Amino acid sequence: MLVQLRQRPLYFILLLILLISGFFLCACLSKPGCFQLLNHIHTYFLDLLFINLTLAGNGWVSVALVIVFLLVKKRKEALTLLIAFISSGLFVQLLKHLYNSPRPHLYFNQLMLSYNHFVKGVTLDNNNSFPSGHTASAFAMATVLALIFPHKSASLLAVILAPLIGYSRIYLAEHFLSDVLAGALTGIVFAMLSYYIIWQTDSRRVMESLAKMKRSFGSRKFKES
Repeated sequence: MLVQLRQRPLYFILLLILLISGFFLCACLSKPGCFQLLNHIHTYFLDLLFINLTLAGNGWVSVALVIVFLLVKKRKEALTLLIAFISSGLFVQLLKHLYNSPRPHLYFNQLMLSYNHFVKGVTLDNNNSFPSGHTASAFAMATVLALIFPHKSASLLAVILAPLIGYSRIYLAEHFLSDVLAGALTGIVFAMLSYYIIWQTDSRRVMESLAKMKRSFGSRKFKES
Protein backbone atom coordinates (compact mmCIF):
# COMPACT_ATOMS: atom_id res chain seq x y z
CA MET A 1 0.00 0.00 0.00
CA LEU A 2 2.87 2.39 0.78
CA VAL A 3 4.12 1.86 -2.76
CA GLN A 4 0.86 3.29 -4.09
CA LEU A 5 1.17 6.34 -1.85
CA ARG A 6 4.67 6.97 -3.16
CA GLN A 7 3.52 6.47 -6.75
CA ARG A 8 0.85 9.18 -6.62
CA PRO A 9 1.76 11.51 -3.72
CA LEU A 10 -0.10 14.51 -5.17
CA TYR A 11 -3.37 12.61 -5.49
CA PHE A 12 -3.27 11.10 -2.02
CA ILE A 13 -2.04 14.27 -0.29
CA LEU A 14 -4.91 16.30 -1.77
CA LEU A 15 -7.37 13.56 -0.82
CA LEU A 16 -6.02 13.50 2.72
CA ILE A 17 -6.48 17.27 3.04
CA LEU A 18 -10.08 17.01 1.81
CA LEU A 19 -10.92 14.10 4.10
CA ILE A 20 -9.38 15.73 7.18
CA SER A 21 -11.30 18.94 6.43
CA GLY A 22 -14.52 16.96 6.11
CA PHE A 23 -13.99 15.06 9.35
CA PHE A 24 -13.16 18.34 11.10
CA LEU A 25 -16.48 19.81 9.97
CA CYS A 26 -18.34 16.74 11.16
CA ALA A 27 -16.63 16.95 14.55
CA CYS A 28 -17.34 20.66 15.02
CA LEU A 29 -20.94 20.85 13.78
CA SER A 30 -24.11 18.87 14.23
CA LYS A 31 -25.36 16.69 11.39
CA PRO A 32 -28.05 19.14 10.20
CA GLY A 33 -25.79 22.13 10.90
CA CYS A 34 -23.02 20.72 8.72
CA PHE A 35 -25.52 19.86 5.99
CA GLN A 36 -27.00 23.37 5.93
CA LEU A 37 -23.58 25.03 6.00
CA LEU A 38 -22.57 23.13 2.86
CA ASN A 39 -25.92 23.78 1.22
CA HIS A 40 -26.67 27.46 1.74
CA ILE A 41 -25.78 28.50 -1.85
CA HIS A 42 -28.13 27.26 -4.58
CA THR A 43 -28.46 28.63 -8.12
CA TYR A 44 -30.09 27.40 -11.32
CA PHE A 45 -26.65 26.82 -12.87
CA LEU A 46 -25.45 24.76 -9.89
CA ASP A 47 -28.69 22.77 -9.94
CA LEU A 48 -28.05 21.76 -13.55
CA LEU A 49 -24.35 21.13 -12.94
CA PHE A 50 -24.80 18.79 -9.99
CA ILE A 51 -27.85 17.01 -11.41
CA ASN A 52 -25.69 15.98 -14.36
CA LEU A 53 -22.41 15.53 -12.47
CA THR A 54 -23.94 13.14 -9.94
CA LEU A 55 -24.67 10.72 -12.81
CA ALA A 56 -20.94 10.03 -13.06
CA GLY A 57 -21.23 8.21 -9.74
CA ASN A 58 -23.69 5.72 -11.18
CA GLY A 59 -22.43 2.19 -11.57
CA TRP A 60 -22.96 2.14 -15.33
CA VAL A 61 -20.15 4.69 -15.77
CA SER A 62 -17.63 2.32 -14.16
CA VAL A 63 -19.02 -0.61 -16.15
CA ALA A 64 -18.80 1.40 -19.38
CA LEU A 65 -15.18 2.28 -18.61
CA VAL A 66 -14.39 -1.39 -17.96
CA ILE A 67 -15.83 -2.24 -21.39
CA VAL A 68 -13.73 0.51 -23.00
CA PHE A 69 -10.58 -0.90 -21.38
CA LEU A 70 -11.44 -4.37 -22.68
CA LEU A 71 -12.05 -3.05 -26.19
CA VAL A 72 -8.60 -1.44 -26.29
CA LYS A 73 -7.08 -4.62 -24.80
CA LYS A 74 -6.17 -3.15 -21.41
CA ARG A 75 -7.25 -6.22 -19.46
CA LYS A 76 -5.39 -5.50 -16.23
CA GLU A 77 -6.83 -1.99 -16.10
CA ALA A 78 -10.33 -3.34 -16.76
CA LEU A 79 -9.99 -6.03 -14.08
CA THR A 80 -8.62 -3.55 -11.53
CA LEU A 81 -11.55 -1.18 -12.01
CA LEU A 82 -14.11 -4.01 -12.05
CA ILE A 83 -12.86 -5.50 -8.78
CA ALA A 84 -12.73 -2.05 -7.14
CA PHE A 85 -16.26 -1.25 -8.30
CA ILE A 86 -17.81 -4.57 -7.25
CA SER A 87 -16.02 -4.88 -3.89
CA SER A 88 -16.70 -1.27 -2.83
CA GLY A 89 -20.33 -1.59 -3.98
CA LEU A 90 -20.89 -4.77 -1.98
CA PHE A 91 -19.33 -3.22 1.12
CA VAL A 92 -21.52 -0.11 0.74
CA GLN A 93 -24.66 -2.23 0.46
CA LEU A 94 -23.66 -4.17 3.58
CA LEU A 95 -23.24 -0.96 5.59
CA LYS A 96 -26.48 0.49 4.22
CA HIS A 97 -28.46 -2.50 5.48
CA LEU A 98 -26.63 -2.57 8.80
CA TYR A 99 -27.28 1.09 9.60
CA ASN A 100 -30.36 2.00 7.50
CA SER A 101 -30.05 5.65 8.51
CA PRO A 102 -32.54 8.26 7.21
CA ARG A 103 -31.61 10.51 4.33
CA PRO A 104 -31.83 14.32 4.67
CA HIS A 105 -35.44 14.62 3.47
CA LEU A 106 -36.78 12.15 6.04
CA TYR A 107 -34.31 13.27 8.71
CA PHE A 108 -35.45 16.91 8.56
CA ASN A 109 -39.10 15.87 8.56
CA GLN A 110 -38.60 13.68 11.62
CA LEU A 111 -36.92 16.49 13.55
CA MET A 112 -39.37 19.07 12.16
CA LEU A 113 -36.49 21.19 10.87
CA SER A 114 -36.88 23.51 7.90
CA TYR A 115 -34.83 23.16 4.74
CA ASN A 116 -35.80 25.03 1.59
CA HIS A 117 -33.20 24.04 -1.00
CA PHE A 118 -34.54 20.77 -2.34
CA VAL A 119 -33.81 20.71 -6.08
CA LYS A 120 -36.81 20.40 -8.38
CA GLY A 121 -36.90 17.27 -10.52
CA VAL A 122 -34.75 15.22 -8.14
CA THR A 123 -36.49 12.17 -6.68
CA LEU A 124 -35.41 11.86 -3.07
CA ASP A 125 -35.04 8.58 -1.19
CA ASN A 126 -35.69 8.37 2.53
CA ASN A 127 -33.57 5.47 3.80
CA ASN A 128 -30.16 3.80 3.50
CA SER A 129 -28.25 7.05 3.69
CA PHE A 130 -24.97 5.75 5.15
CA PRO A 131 -22.68 5.50 3.24
CA SER A 132 -23.04 7.13 -0.18
CA GLY A 133 -22.84 4.56 -2.97
CA HIS A 134 -22.37 7.17 -5.70
CA THR A 135 -19.41 8.62 -3.80
CA ALA A 136 -17.84 5.20 -3.22
CA SER A 137 -18.13 4.40 -6.93
CA ALA A 138 -16.69 7.79 -7.93
CA PHE A 139 -13.69 7.55 -5.59
CA ALA A 140 -13.02 3.92 -6.50
CA MET A 141 -12.97 4.86 -10.18
CA ALA A 142 -10.89 8.02 -9.58
CA THR A 143 -8.31 6.19 -7.45
CA VAL A 144 -7.93 3.37 -9.95
CA LEU A 145 -7.48 5.86 -12.80
CA ALA A 146 -4.96 7.88 -10.79
CA LEU A 147 -2.95 4.71 -10.06
CA ILE A 148 -2.94 3.15 -13.53
CA PHE A 149 -2.21 6.35 -15.48
CA PRO A 150 1.22 7.90 -14.78
CA HIS A 151 0.43 11.47 -15.87
CA LYS A 152 -0.15 14.07 -13.15
CA SER A 153 -3.06 15.45 -15.17
CA ALA A 154 -4.94 12.18 -14.58
CA SER A 155 -4.43 12.52 -10.81
CA LEU A 156 -5.52 16.16 -10.83
CA LEU A 157 -8.64 15.40 -12.87
CA ALA A 158 -9.51 12.49 -10.59
CA VAL A 159 -9.00 14.51 -7.39
CA ILE A 160 -11.24 17.28 -8.74
CA LEU A 161 -14.10 15.22 -10.19
CA ALA A 162 -14.49 12.65 -7.39
CA PRO A 163 -15.01 15.24 -4.59
CA LEU A 164 -17.40 17.20 -6.83
CA ILE A 165 -19.45 14.05 -7.40
CA GLY A 166 -19.42 13.46 -3.65
CA TYR A 167 -20.51 17.02 -2.97
CA SER A 168 -23.31 16.68 -5.54
CA ARG A 169 -24.90 14.09 -3.25
CA ILE A 170 -25.04 16.70 -0.47
CA TYR A 171 -26.15 19.50 -2.77
CA LEU A 172 -29.04 17.39 -4.10
CA ALA A 173 -30.04 16.50 -0.51
CA GLU A 174 -29.42 12.80 -1.05
CA HIS A 175 -26.76 12.41 1.65
CA PHE A 176 -25.06 14.01 4.64
CA LEU A 177 -21.35 14.83 4.76
CA SER A 178 -20.67 11.80 6.97
CA ASP A 179 -22.25 9.55 4.30
CA VAL A 180 -20.04 11.08 1.62
CA LEU A 181 -16.86 10.76 3.71
CA ALA A 182 -17.60 7.10 4.44
CA GLY A 183 -18.29 6.49 0.75
CA ALA A 184 -15.06 8.22 -0.25
CA LEU A 185 -12.98 6.15 2.17
CA THR A 186 -14.65 2.96 0.99
CA GLY A 187 -13.92 3.72 -2.65
CA ILE A 188 -10.30 4.68 -1.97
CA VAL A 189 -9.51 1.62 0.18
CA PHE A 190 -11.06 -0.93 -2.17
CA ALA A 191 -9.43 0.71 -5.19
CA MET A 192 -6.03 0.45 -3.52
CA LEU A 193 -6.68 -3.19 -2.58
CA SER A 194 -7.77 -3.97 -6.13
CA TYR A 195 -4.66 -2.32 -7.57
CA TYR A 196 -2.48 -4.23 -5.11
CA ILE A 197 -4.06 -7.57 -6.03
CA ILE A 198 -3.84 -7.10 -9.80
CA TRP A 199 -0.59 -5.18 -10.23
CA GLN A 200 1.67 -5.66 -7.23
CA THR A 201 1.07 -9.31 -6.37
CA ASP A 202 1.71 -10.23 -10.02
CA SER A 203 5.07 -8.48 -9.98
CA ARG A 204 6.03 -10.23 -6.74
CA ARG A 205 5.19 -13.62 -8.22
CA VAL A 206 7.29 -12.87 -11.28
CA MET A 207 10.23 -11.86 -9.12
CA GLU A 208 9.85 -14.99 -6.99
CA SER A 209 9.70 -17.18 -10.11
CA LEU A 210 12.81 -15.51 -11.53
CA ALA A 211 14.63 -16.02 -8.22
CA LYS A 212 13.70 -19.74 -8.18
CA MET A 213 14.89 -20.14 -11.77
CA LYS A 214 18.16 -18.42 -10.88
CA ARG A 215 18.68 -20.68 -7.86
CA SER A 216 17.87 -23.83 -9.82
CA PHE A 217 20.19 -22.75 -12.65
CA GLY A 218 22.94 -22.05 -10.14
CA SER A 219 22.53 -25.44 -8.45
CA ARG A 220 22.64 -27.26 -11.81
CA LYS A 221 25.79 -25.40 -12.79
CA PHE A 222 27.36 -26.31 -9.46
CA LYS A 223 26.52 -30.02 -9.94
CA GLU A 224 27.89 -30.04 -13.46
CA SER A 225 31.15 -28.54 -12.26
